[in-house]
Amino acid sequence: MADVLVTGFEPFGGGDRNPSQEIARAVDGTSVGGGQVTGRVLPVSMRRLADALRQALDETRPRLIVSLGLAGGESMVRLERLGVNLADFPFGDNDGRKSLDEAIAPGGPAAFPTTLPNRAILNALLAAGIPARLSDTAGTYLCNACIYLTGKMLAERAAGAPFGFIHLPYMPEQVAALVSAGSQPEQMASMPLALMARATELAIETALQSNVTIARAASRS
Repeated sequence: MADVLVTGFEPFGGGDRNPSQEIARAVDGTSVGGGQVTGRVLPVSMRRLADALRQALDETRPRLIVSLGLAGGESMVRLERLGVNLADFPFGDNDGRKSLDEAIAPGGPAAFPTTLPNRAILNALLAAGIPARLSDTAGTYLCNACIYLTGKMLAERAAGAPFGFIHLPYMPEQVAALVSAGSQPEQMASMPLALMARATELAIETALQSNVTIARAASRS
């Protein structure tokens, strides 16, 4: 059993690196905010994502879930607040499949909100000098599907673990490679991996502290 499950995604879209994958691997087996962390890397595959996510939840049974993904071109850390029941891919996944106008769960709820204390996390990141913002749309690719499926699985299990999703910018090395390949540099923001890793740690610390505060208040009522 893990206190915290951190997930990232493998590289996609022709890239060979993904900051979310690197952070998930780096935090695996560490302690953050007093919680033991397990990191898992998820496939960029509509066909395989649900099984991989279910396996991670079954094996770790976490009390907090922080999922990470790459939003190329994003200029800051983005805290997602909603996952919608729609898969509509701008390009194929790593299996070559391009879902168009598909429900992630036919007949399922239209959306699942994330349940991390996103506002408190935002404030903690800004106070630490890390650019961040709240977001009400995670797109319609695999990151959105991860949010939706996590919410759905937790609801089916009646599990109360808070969960959320953090979108990360490119790393500087990725932007340098893209510019070398002819991309327009003014469209390519980046952030050092160490700063994104610190943002992830702060999100975990803030969420764990929020849970402790809520639990203490409930015990007094």
